[in-house]
Amino acid sequence: MSKAMKKFFIWLGVIVVLFVLFIFTGPFYVVNEGEQVVVTRFGSIVNTHTEAGLHFKVPFIDIVTNYPKLVLSLDGDAQRIPTKENQFIIVDTTARWKISDPAKFYQNFVTLDNSYNKLSDIIDSSTRTVITQNRLSEIVRSSNQINDVKNTEIEEDEDTKEIIGLVTASVENEIVSKGRSELCRQMTIEANKLVPEYGIEVIDIVPRQIKYSDELTESVYNRMIKDRNQVAQAYRSLGEGKKAEWLGKLESEKRTIASKAYREAEETKGNADAEAAAIYAAAYNKDPEFYAFWKSMESYKTNLKDYNAIYSTNMDYFKYLYNADGRRR
Repeated sequence: MSKAMKKFFIWLGVIVVLFVLFIFTGPFYVVNEGEQVVVTRFGSIVNTHTEAGLHFKVPFIDIVTNYPKLVLSLDGDAQRIPTKENQFIIVDTTARWKISDPAKFYQNFVTLDNSYNKLSDIIDSSTRTVITQNRLSEIVRSSNQINDVKNTEIEEDEDTKEIIGLVTASVENEIVSKGRSELCRQMTIEANKLVPEYGIEVIDIVPRQIKYSDELTESVYNRMIKDRNQVAQAYRSLGEGKKAEWLGKLESEKRTIASKAYREAEETKGNADAEAAAIYAAAYNKDPEFYAFWKSMESYKTNLKDYNAIYSTNMDYFKYLYNADGRRR
């Protein structure tokens, strides 16, 4: 082998070794799906990548910081917030967010852990701002469906119109014009006014739990008891009214039935008396003496049973009771 060829292979070997060493220093890095990176050199941002692929960096000098490109979640702290009526509630929120500008995010936080406290403060502030400007009913309800149900009941049940009217009246000042969904949207808008400078986008903020404070809980319970008592009293009043109405109908029907029965009884009695008179007249015409005897016997039976003594029988009335000698027949 010639001297030139040996020199060539020596240089080739050196180049291969240097290349292998260069490869081991990690000059290439991969951005995976769902990731974005910030490349810094001596603390300054030199490049950002938001799409997946293979990229080059200067070994030992450039530093690659990975951030998730996916939607992230953050659970806020439960906080005590006054509503527009100055009624305190405890609100626990959760939010979805993502890193929209990795360069700004790096400049402000560097790491994800550093961003949580700031983002939590922003979400809590936005939540408090919106809730303090709205009534309690707007926060705990999403629609007026409960009012619509009551109105339907009023149309369908005329007998309980008064009662349902009382229930509806108790919530007339609680008609929902926005609802919880709209308030959540407003919270998100408020938060997004503050986070763009941090390279963050808030997707939504949702109250995970809303609880009444201790003093408000007692007030709500007392109000519920008062409303239920009012409705119960309305039902009792309606029941008493219905009872009086049905008793009146019953008394009227009873008088009608009694009057009809009396009329029919008198008619039957009159017909019976007429028929008896006709029978008596027919009997009298056939045998006047027997008729007189039978009528006298009926009179004795009716009139003499309550008399203990009779001092004189010398009258025509007793002609069938004693003989001519004054002795009992």
